Amino acid sequence: MQSTRIAIACQGGGSHNAFTAGVLRELFRTWPKEHQLVALSGSSGGGVCATLSWIGLLQRDMEVSRRLLADFWQDNSASGLMDSWVNFGLVTYAQMMNFLPLPEVSPYRLPDWGQEQLGSLLDKHIPFAKISELIRDDSPELMIGAVDLLSGDFHIFQGAKVTRQALLASAAIPNLFRAVNVEGSLYWDGLFSQNPPIHNLTRAKPDEIWVIQINPTRRREEPTTLEEIRDRRNELAGNLSMFQEIRMITRINELLEEGSLINPAYRPIRVRHIPVELELNYLSKVDRDPQFLERLMEHGRTQAQRFLSGQVQECAMANT
Repeated sequence: MQSTRIAIACQGGGSHNAFTAGVLRELFRTWPKEHQLVALSGSSGGGVCATLSWIGLLQRDMEVSRRLLADFWQDNSASGLMDSWVNFGLVTYAQMMNFLPLPEVSPYRLPDWGQEQLGSLLDKHIPFAKISELIRDDSPELMIGAVDLLSGDFHIFQGAKVTRQALLASAAIPNLFRAVNVEGSLYWDGLFSQNPPIHNLTRAKPDEIWVIQINPTRRREEPTTLEEIRDRRNELAGNLSMFQEIRMITRINELLEEGSLINPAYRPIRVRHIPVELELNYLSKVDRDPQFLERLMEHGRTQAQRFLSGQVQECAMANT
């Protein structure tokens, strides 16, 4: 029996990507034998989760992927006394900006502590120097999104090109971090480009693309406060490129079904979503409280179980 070829796309969302880690860990724990994972993609925190997963897959050991995801998010949590105070101060400051006209400071005028800490975490958990040796002809592909801030061009870092600098570039949120120089070009967060890269995954010829979705598609009530409006604006912006790419795949599926497109290079692809179903706000994307991250990972585990059992509904917008 031929395997179903699967590609996984991880939407970026800062601390909310602890949910992504929970989903991936559960998928890898109970990975269906009839499925073959052929590609991963991601932006920002989703790109980090995709890369951690990929390292284990290069070694053909999903338990390695599960361990790396758990260890990274444990180390990324604000567990020490000083780190807890820094996290509390950052979250509190972000919340107060909804009510008070507080000063904003360019990241170029502040110590580069945040990026240095993230870079150290990446170095600790990802063996960048060994990646080229681990890649084989049949290895799954990896695609990480970022945007060239000067030209405005979307960029995909692939395979061995996924370096420490590339991941920092994909996670370079402009109001928090400085732009990252990769081979002479300056990059900002992948949230401004393809969040996550989806259409590029078609190169791996998947039968299905599973999208781990951080930003909710729908809201029940009209946002009226400044915080609610800001939340919804960021959710819509974060989903814009994702649904544009999905609509392109959906249209190709329609043309194939109609017989209007006859080309062996194209094949029908089913797009499925594993969404966050917690009430979260934009500000919590910078919250690294250990209990909050653990709650997100547990929710990810539950959603992955529901997805594999067929209880998670398809996203209606993907088919419009």
